[in-house]
Amino acid sequence: MKKAFIATALMSMVAVSLYGQRVKGSDTVIPLSQKEAEGYMKENPSAKLTITGGGSGVGFSALLEGTTDIAQASRQIKFAERQKMKEKGIIAKEVIIAYDALAVVVHPSNKVGQLTREQLEGIFTGKIKNWREVGGEDMKIVPYSRETSSGTYEFFKEVVMKNKNYMNGIMSMSATGVIIQSVSQTKGAIGYVGVAYLNKDVKAVSVSFDQGKNFVYPSVQNAKNRTYPIVRPLYYYYDAKTERKVKPFIDYVLSPKGQSIVDQVGFIRIK
Repeated sequence: MKKAFIATALMSMVAVSLYGQRVKGSDTVIPLSQKEAEGYMKENPSAKLTITGGGSGVGFSALLEGTTDIAQASRQIKFAERQKMKEKGIIAKEVIIAYDALAVVVHPSNKVGQLTREQLEGIFTGKIKNWREVGGEDMKIVPYSRETSSGTYEFFKEVVMKNKNYMNGIMSMSATGVIIQSVSQTKGAIGYVGVAYLNKDVKAVSVSFDQGKNFVYPSVQNAKNRTYPIVRPLYYYYDAKTERKVKPFIDYVLSPKGQSIVDQVGFIRIK
């Protein structure tokens, strides 16, 4: 009887390790999840992980519908989302896997190199329409934002815009990479992306949250020492009932090896 029980348990463990896992949601988290999955699958050849984006809201919807095992998110789950899951018998468990600094980016030719929080609020609400108003050239400002399903969209609105509404008709982009591309091709453009996405095609600007007394550049180091003001946690969410299935991968992400990958990708480790 005992042998049969052990054999059944071992078979169950093998089934868990062989079963493919799906991670879906925040585009910000994709580069990290992909690298973590590569490392995990290298150490566990029988494991298979599929990483897809769409936005934090899409990840939560997928968790609700049972079409993902882990929802990756750049914002906390909303009360209404948690309640919907509870109604379906899903107890959403939250894990912080890393931190991210959000960078404001402009076209490389833009002479503006620093902006206050108040100026950013004015730009994205539509009150400030010309770069001349913030020390730049006489050129129309073209703001780009993430779409409403994005956790980055909501975080920027809450922290930078103090919950003011985005301007009517703002250009909403489906993914962070599209914002990078759009800003790099439009001289008057401005947008916001995670620091892990920064490249030579755009220029990150220093920001001030003390009305222009101190401007801080969005580097990983400034995020780590907490001098840069736009920093947020990144999350994994999963159903408590599936903990045995997802925990080995999440434990890997939280391990020293997994957190070294956080550094490599350009995010900030949790410790």
